[in-house]
Amino acid sequence: MRDVAVVGAGMTKFGKFLDRSMKDLAGEAVKGALNSAGVDKSKLEVAVVGNATAGLITGQEMIRGQVVLREIGIGGIPIINTENACASSSTAFHLAWLYVASGMYDMALAVGMEKLYHEDKRRSFQAIGAAVDVEWMQQMQAQMKAARGDGDGARGDMPSPEEGAGEKRSMFMDFYAAFARQHMAKYGTTKEQFARVAVKNHFHGSLNPHAQYREVYSLEDVLASPPVAEPLTRLMCSPIGDGAAAVVLCAAEKAKQFTSKPVYVRASTLGSGSDRQPGEPDLTQRIVQQAYEQAGVGPEDLSVIELHDASAPAELVLYEELGLCAPGEGGKLIDSKATYFDGPMPVNTSGGLISKGHPIGATGVAQIYEIFAQLRGEAGDRQVRSPKVGMTENGGGMVKGEAAALSVHIFSV
Repeated sequence: MRDVAVVGAGMTKFGKFLDRSMKDLAGEAVKGALNSAGVDKSKLEVAVVGNATAGLITGQEMIRGQVVLREIGIGGIPIINTENACASSSTAFHLAWLYVASGMYDMALAVGMEKLYHEDKRRSFQAIGAAVDVEWMQQMQAQMKAARGDGDGARGDMPSPEEGAGEKRSMFMDFYAAFARQHMAKYGTTKEQFARVAVKNHFHGSLNPHAQYREVYSLEDVLASPPVAEPLTRLMCSPIGDGAAAVVLCAAEKAKQFTSKPVYVRASTLGSGSDRQPGEPDLTQRIVQQAYEQAGVGPEDLSVIELHDASAPAELVLYEELGLCAPGEGGKLIDSKATYFDGPMPVNTSGGLISKGHPIGATGVAQIYEIFAQLRGEAGDRQVRSPKVGMTENGGGMVKGEAAALSVHIFSV
């Protein structure tokens, strides 16, 4: 396998764009990436396009990448579509990296794109809710309904449509809430510590012109926002959104032909959840360890990290799973403000999913866009001091209580 570099990146602002098509959004991101790299589209040899919900939201299935890229004059090359829930475009990047690293192609394009907003918001949440074992979910909900009998709505940790899960909000917030309560019970983590993650990410988002939400909130604001599922409040949860991101990859030995500041891919890993025995590493721990070994680094070497904070508790738990701190110490880490952009261990300098937004098929490549900008010193007001090594972690879907797909990438200058 040969070394690979990212030489250009582009993305749209994330937000609610009912009047913009996916062709329009993806076109903006791809053109931005090509311009950033100084590469003409005719030089691309392969493109991999990640998207999760177009079939359920717009009805466009099967050839999403071809439809979108043809609109901006990219065709005649292999175009591969990847659908892997929230990890759709990090999966696209992994395949694009593999094409170049293997020597099959010298230059590749990776794209992530999504339009989640719809006039009927239930359609958006139902599309997100398809990223589970739907047969199992239906069986569990039917059993719950039969067991309740008295109509009191008690449900334990199972998302219930009667309470709005999958109808008025993403059912994944119920799962994150359950994990948060487990962490609180096991380690004494507090609701305030989860809220501090949201305070940080909203602050970082206020510094990012691409972020969907740029308001700054206090701890009190986050705690007082409308409840979603205990202990989550609305400001602790990622929003739905529309947007796109793209990057150009090439063989490392050719990178200096296009930029004086290439960003090198040191590790690209992808895995899926699996049945395991108690005490065995979970999916995140397995895949991040693979990435550390592939890159020859450890968590202590990371300068900046973009991770999958679909909820504030998810980020705090990932501190521990990525090895940034010991198990149970995530609360203390956020209390110390170490994960702010000017701290010793910056996390989600983009604002993360909570503030930057979460157009799910675009999220993985958007994380890479942020690391690319940070490592090149181009992140503006949220720039980390002299970063050398960056990481992205992006999970997607859920099967049997853990992510269905998960990708980790490590980059360096």
